[in-house]
Amino acid sequence: MIRERFPGVPQVSSAELNEWLQTPGKAPPLLMDARTSEEWAVSHLPGALLATSEDQALAWLQGAEKERLVIAYCSVGYRSAVLAQQLIARGFTNVHNLEGSIFAWANGGRPVYQGEREVRQIHPYNKVWGQLLNREIWATAPGLGD
Repeated sequence: MIRERFPGVPQVSSAELNEWLQTPGKAPPLLMDARTSEEWAVSHLPGALLATSEDQALAWLQGAEKERLVIAYCSVGYRSAVLAQQLIARGFTNVHNLEGSIFAWANGGRPVYQGEREVRQIHPYNKVWGQLLNREIWATAPGLGD
């Protein structure tokens, strides 16, 4: 669905991103988390920056070269595809969306962090979208129930 809705936004898999992050000497991508601050507070990808809006993302990119490698992510990839599309429209030429986003990343057993501490919980966004997240890594969040 996301590939169809955002055909101009390149996608990168969790495996590809993990390889980028693990390759010594390779400049790491700038990771932008397009989720809410509440979701971010539960956990995020290592080294990611919170970018809840286009303006916030542009503030992080101020002074960056237009070719800077940027990977946007959210829960499943929709909000981050919107952000990636906005950055591409602003002239950034190396912006990708993390396919499956943090749910796919965490479902694959990859690390997430709360600040500098590795954790094993992800905010499920809501009960419907949370069905795409392994239940054992759901974080308890107000209004979600068990």
